[in-house]
Amino acid sequence: MTAAENVCYTLINVSSDSEPPSEVSLKTDLEKGEIKAKTEALKKDHTIKKLLLVFWEIVPKTTPDGKLLQEMILVCDAYRKDLQHPNEFIRGSTLRFLCKLKESELLEPLMPAIRACLEHRHSYVRRNAVLAIYTIYRNFEHLIPDAPELIHDFLVNEKDASCKRNAFMMLIHADQDRALDYLSTCIDQVHTFGDILQLVIVELIYKVCHANPSERARFIRCIYNLLQSSSPAVKYEAAGTLVTLSSAPTAIKAAAQCYIDLIIKESDNNVKLIVLDRLIELKDHPTHERVLQDLVMDILRVLTTPDLEVRKKTLQLALDLVSSRNVEELVIVLKKEVIKTNNVTEHEDTDKYRQLLVRTLHSCSVRFPDMAANVIPVLMEFLSDTNEAAAADVLEFVREAIQRFDSLRPLIIEKMLEVFHAIKTVKIYRGALWILGEYCSTKDDIQNVMTEVRRSLGEIPIVENEIKKETGEVKPEDEVSAAPAQKLVTEMGTYVTQSALSSSRPSKKEEDRPPLRGFLMDGDFYVAASLATTLTKLALRYVAIVQDKKKQNSFVAEAMLIMVTVLHLGKSSLPKKPITDDDVDRISLCLKVLSECSPLMNDIFNKECRKSLSHMLTIRLEEEKLSQKKESEKRNVTVQADDPISFMQLTAKNEMTSKEDQFQLSLLAAMGNTQRKEAADPLASKLNKVTQLTGFSDPVYAEAYVHVNQYDIVLDVLVVNQTSDTLQNCTLELATLGDLKLVEKPSPLTLAPHDFANIKANVKVASTENGIIFGNIVYDVSGAASDRNCVVLSDIHIDIMDYIQPASCTDAEFRQMWAEFEWENKVTVNTNIIDLNEYLQHILKSTNMKCLTPEKALSGFCGFMAANLYARSIFGEDALANVSIEKPIHLGPDAPVNGHIRIRAKSQGMALSLGDKINLSQKKMTI
Repeated sequence: MTAAENVCYTLINVSSDSEPPSEVSLKTDLEKGEIKAKTEALKKDHTIKKLLLVFWEIVPKTTPDGKLLQEMILVCDAYRKDLQHPNEFIRGSTLRFLCKLKESELLEPLMPAIRACLEHRHSYVRRNAVLAIYTIYRNFEHLIPDAPELIHDFLVNEKDASCKRNAFMMLIHADQDRALDYLSTCIDQVHTFGDILQLVIVELIYKVCHANPSERARFIRCIYNLLQSSSPAVKYEAAGTLVTLSSAPTAIKAAAQCYIDLIIKESDNNVKLIVLDRLIELKDHPTHERVLQDLVMDILRVLTTPDLEVRKKTLQLALDLVSSRNVEELVIVLKKEVIKTNNVTEHEDTDKYRQLLVRTLHSCSVRFPDMAANVIPVLMEFLSDTNEAAAADVLEFVREAIQRFDSLRPLIIEKMLEVFHAIKTVKIYRGALWILGEYCSTKDDIQNVMTEVRRSLGEIPIVENEIKKETGEVKPEDEVSAAPAQKLVTEMGTYVTQSALSSSRPSKKEEDRPPLRGFLMDGDFYVAASLATTLTKLALRYVAIVQDKKKQNSFVAEAMLIMVTVLHLGKSSLPKKPITDDDVDRISLCLKVLSECSPLMNDIFNKECRKSLSHMLTIRLEEEKLSQKKESEKRNVTVQADDPISFMQLTAKNEMTSKEDQFQLSLLAAMGNTQRKEAADPLASKLNKVTQLTGFSDPVYAEAYVHVNQYDIVLDVLVVNQTSDTLQNCTLELATLGDLKLVEKPSPLTLAPHDFANIKANVKVASTENGIIFGNIVYDVSGAASDRNCVVLSDIHIDIMDYIQPASCTDAEFRQMWAEFEWENKVTVNTNIIDLNEYLQHILKSTNMKCLTPEKALSGFCGFMAANLYARSIFGEDALANVSIEKPIHLGPDAPVNGHIRIRAKSQGMALSLGDKINLSQKKMTI
């Protein structure tokens, strides 16, 4: 063991403003002080006793040749006196210290005193005595060979919960049969034990039943009882153990019910998310899914939690479990939740939650068309919502429903006309116009749409009406009651007239303006182009339905008048922004179509548009079915006819992957030592992560293995003394660049000639950006009079890819994030790859990003390609990328791909780091 590893395991907290007490001051306080002073002195005495135990723990106890130092005989006597001390704290702390003692010669004389402590009146002493006996038995069994029997007798007579827990824990690890015998005698009283003892009992049952499955029937009833424990921790562990011990539907249902109760009753959102993950794991098992489907309504009780992440996971789980048996109940609950969001005060999470609910109802209606009729009336109320995102989701749902379900079209059009005048956002207004123009097919519906458009547009011609309002020439119904004109005299002696009407008119005008006119006056003429298309479709359909020429001409003329007056308004100076040329062209085209009424244009406007929508929805449905099929194939365990049969009794320990100890795995995960499966490629093994820090000819050679955990990096540095001198105070000095922080400074050590040592350093990571660790090794040469020597280390570059994971999002979310994120990094494509698809796949592999553009959109060859990529870091940061590349055909078939990749992120470090990664990786590719 090197000097750096000779560490102490006792933590002592000493306040920075206090001074260690001296022996003289303690003696004075105890002899002559008041009672209060004597009490304080005794407290300080305990602190000194702690420090003394720490000193005894780390002080060398043997000579260089391994023999015990003579002074240790006196120290051993001091240990014995402390074990017989009347103060329980000193006895207990000494017993704790003995757990860390590694010299059997020192422990042997103390065994009678340690045994006697098992019968002490205070539980603190007894529980530490059990720990000391367990440690001594584990390390030096010959000192106390009857320890299991001793502790079993102690356990039978003990009343204190903490002492029983320690004793039972020892029996589990030292003599499992005795532990089982004790459990068998008190198995009916387990529910009355304290939670710390119950947790240990759960662990014992888990281990016994996995080692010997025939014992399951004996102990499974005990696990069922522990599901009713008052301790959340016991319930959680018992439910997890029950699932591993039995796959019977009753067991799975009991465990799932226990998990749901925990989620509802626990206030900590992190606990809720962890337990939800366990439920999702249960759902992924094909045989357990049907059991969970019966518990969907219980799972939906979790929606009472205000946290958005918990609600999101719960809704996704419920959607995965929904079936024809429970979809009706699910929709009723979700409708109630949607209505609730309308009654609460507006909050950012409320809007997002409403979006989640709308999307869930959308998915339910697509999978179960019978439900759409119940859902649509409730959701369409939200088209008038001020939150554009939620209203857009509702509109998308309505568009899909009206296209797929012919029977619902009259209902949807009726509800749409009801809420049309209340729509507040221009984007939703455009979508609603399109739906009404596309699907209104009866004479009454078409006339109702025209009435709503005229109502929303106000008096026409718009320009003349607006000018009249500006000059005050308004009609009686629009007038405000004007106060009598008042004559005022100025300082110059002249008269002026002030009208109450003219002073109050602007604010009134703003309030009374109809919605569509308001959009147009704000300069948003894209809605005017949408209106022109809608009116053209309606007019062409009206001409086909109504035979009366006079009515046909009247309707077409009214539609053309509306378009012309909008064009006139766009060209005038009244709107805040003038109309764009694209919108002028669109409205002009619609006017020309209505004036000519050719059959070809009729087909394009009334048939081809709907065909395009139908085609898009069909493709989307196929993609969803394909992804669901892939998910189900992953979950379904297929067994081939020639697969070997696995017998548990004949299976080697290293092959029992499904029988891994869950308690051990969770402990390793908590300590950051999660065992990852190594890739089949040997280059992807640990050796690939070793970084050489110094040269082979340097006096000190160093290399580091970089182990990346989730939020920290462990550097395991091997330091080799390549000289014939002893290197003293050899210190690894590190510094970081980027969002990295060195946790602690590595301790100095002494290296013998040609000796080596391992030094570990922890670095905390706070965000996703490229970091650099640099530093040097400084040392003194034994016997030399020169200054300290220094070897500069190579830089260690931390790869951003360790923190980035592929993720998915909808097109709308991608566009929203693209607009919001302020940091953009534009990377020029510089590669020798000549195929567009090959380059895209190479970028996806290099950056861990996921391509959101559908595969069908990328198939084929047209000389150029555009794709959206998305990933998320473990810190919750989003990274977006847009790949725009082309194949320069004029340069020949072997010309490399060129173009740009635009990266957007919320933080500058993320955008720059991802750009650097792409720059490095695209140049590495060789053909």
